[in-house]
Amino acid sequence: MQALNLPPFAHKLTQSGANLLIWDALRRRHVVCTPEEWVRQHVVHYLVEHLGYPRGLLSLERGHTYNTRRKRTDLHALGPDGQPLLLVECKAAAVPLTPAVTMQIATYNQTVGAPLMLVTNGVQHYCWRVHPLARTTQALTFIPTYAEALELLAVARPQ
Repeated sequence: MQALNLPPFAHKLTQSGANLLIWDALRRRHVVCTPEEWVRQHVVHYLVEHLGYPRGLLSLERGHTYNTRRKRTDLHALGPDGQPLLLVECKAAAVPLTPAVTMQIATYNQTVGAPLMLVTNGVQHYCWRVHPLARTTQALTFIPTYAEALELLAVARPQ
């Protein structure tokens, strides 16, 4: 598999017929290791092991409805209250992160409502803070830790 710009981790690969499988710790089963799944598993590991996101508050391939069409987001990180905190869109490393990819996550976030968005192909990563009242986004130069994300959430959703 292609080297990524994310920390390596002790992934568990196995072969099943023609399919290469990777162990998914969140879904607790082997899944087909497509180039996009390779990136998604690296992102999950990075969020949990390096940025402090609780494994139990991550959700993979969560369904939602946009304009009466069923869509699936790659990864959600939730806050302690179960509300969306970070929406992640993963692409294969060979897929360039174009404005169309950015529009995809922004469109999904209209129904999800996460205060943070991340687009990655494992090589490049773009993260934004969403300002829903002003209907704007602010590009970040880093991916926030869970603690930093909670601070941003407190500001975005004052009690």
